[in-house]
Amino acid sequence: MPSYRAPVDHTLFLLRDVFRMERHAGLRGFADATPDVVEAILREGARLCEEVLQPLNRVGDLQGCRRGEDGSVRTPDGFADAYREYARGGWMGLSADPAFGGQGLPFVLSTMMNEYTASANVSLGMYAGLTMGTIAALARHGDEAQKRLYLPKLVAGEWSGTMNLTEPHCGTDLGLIRTRATPQTDGSYRITGTKIFISAGDHDLADNIVHLVLARIDGGPEGTRGISLFVVPKFVPGPDGEPGARNGVSCGALEHKMGIHGNATCVMNYDDATGWLVGEANRGLNAMFVMMNEARLVVGIQGLALSEVAYQNAAAYARERRQGRAPTGPAEPDKAADPIIVHPDVRRALMGIRSFNEAARALVVWTALQSDVAHRSDDAVQARDAQDRLGLLTPVVKGVLTDMGFDNVVAAQQVFGGHGYIAEWGMEQFVRDARIAMIYEGTNGVQALDLVARKLPKDGGRAAMAFFAELSGWAKAHAVDEGLKPFAAPLAAGLDHLQQATLWLMRNAPANPDEAGAAATDYMHLFGRVALGYMWGLMAQATLADPELAASPEGQARLALGRFFMERVMPETALRLARVAAGSRATMALRPEQF
Repeated sequence: MPSYRAPVDHTLFLLRDVFRMERHAGLRGFADATPDVVEAILREGARLCEEVLQPLNRVGDLQGCRRGEDGSVRTPDGFADAYREYARGGWMGLSADPAFGGQGLPFVLSTMMNEYTASANVSLGMYAGLTMGTIAALARHGDEAQKRLYLPKLVAGEWSGTMNLTEPHCGTDLGLIRTRATPQTDGSYRITGTKIFISAGDHDLADNIVHLVLARIDGGPEGTRGISLFVVPKFVPGPDGEPGARNGVSCGALEHKMGIHGNATCVMNYDDATGWLVGEANRGLNAMFVMMNEARLVVGIQGLALSEVAYQNAAAYARERRQGRAPTGPAEPDKAADPIIVHPDVRRALMGIRSFNEAARALVVWTALQSDVAHRSDDAVQARDAQDRLGLLTPVVKGVLTDMGFDNVVAAQQVFGGHGYIAEWGMEQFVRDARIAMIYEGTNGVQALDLVARKLPKDGGRAAMAFFAELSGWAKAHAVDEGLKPFAAPLAAGLDHLQQATLWLMRNAPANPDEAGAAATDYMHLFGRVALGYMWGLMAQATLADPELAASPEGQARLALGRFFMERVMPETALRLARVAAGSRATMALRPEQF
């Protein structure tokens, strides 16, 4: 059976030494996040994930969710109790507005708790993650009455939330939505239509489920310009604010899936359900994007989280499993065979995974801090710059971390050999669970297109140019530093490849959009390798700044991992540049009927 230990010490290193949270003490909520408070929160969150959520991971996979004859959905054994303990601990509202019962602490702490939760039990964690996204959307776009009615219950975890976008005939192209909203004289709407792939669409964990639903108001414009957002509760709240009459929303079916069996993925039917408009009519995507962008960060974290738990179990197995002898001679002559950790190829796999995990965690922390600055700073320029960086990094975090995270889970499974293919070891579940993260909340190809077609040129390329300037400045500043040269030089080379790829797109994509489409995924991964390399530069700098840490086994291991990443992963930027510059001609050469 797999095990899991939350990487609290590495998280604390990032928050304290690399990104120095205390620099943001002037932001709302940061003054309360003192070092001792932060550590206490993370260690208690780790305990909850390790002792309560993780033991239910295999239970959820084996049992899955079950739908009764009356259409009700039951979650796996133990999920309801674990969810209630999660809610009672205040984890749902860790970063929510205190006016609605939240603790108002930095978003970055919720982000790290999301990683621990997803490593322990990604299916169970999704119920809470979607609720937090619902909180964010209503807090930003709901009216005062909606906030007073829904937010306290959502923050307390008494009610849960979902997002309803996809329909049988449309996923990415939301302009094709057919779900209708008919205005009523009392200001409400009647919502009619079918949504599919709705995570946590129905379950027995909370007293009410608050659905955020995209629909088109009767007579509204076609396309995305005519989409509105509605709040549609499973039970219509009564005058006392408690769940009342059952609304016209039901689970029509549970999807049978490759993974995340413990999460109820539902076909949701809306039959004249009562809903209320959130935000402005015909501007529903603007409101829903608040939830979608948070969800994309959470999904990116799932890639990291499953890579982390898979690594931990693969490393433990490699230290124990005995097969063959070390290439240089027996490492343990008194034993019949050496542990497989002595073999260079096993070490290559494990070093690749762990060097990704630590850099990816740093990138997640950095991105989450941008969100905190963007939404909590009173300095307009500072908030704008942070919002620029957040927008630029979101598709990279989602796309690169889930692609590489899945590859890492497969690599960790490979360390087990045949045992990795056997269910009882748990690795095949990690592979199945990790696969969805590359698909939902916008497939990774869509993330790549978002980066290339929207985020790069936005505001005249302001965000990208600032990003390039920051990395270039760091690489130049440490180019002659003996300790940091192994990090600065590869980063400078990778950044040069990224800038060349960006220039190639600027020159070629405007005349032929297929050039951007054919290059997008490679460009995203080129961008991601450079961003992760920068994270290793910052971690190495923080390690070397503390001589005691640098000389410790922990510090020496971190520097070795960083050098491995720079030597073995960063050179991939040259390959990605070559693919970008190859253009789209070969990609677009075949006619559709030739496939």
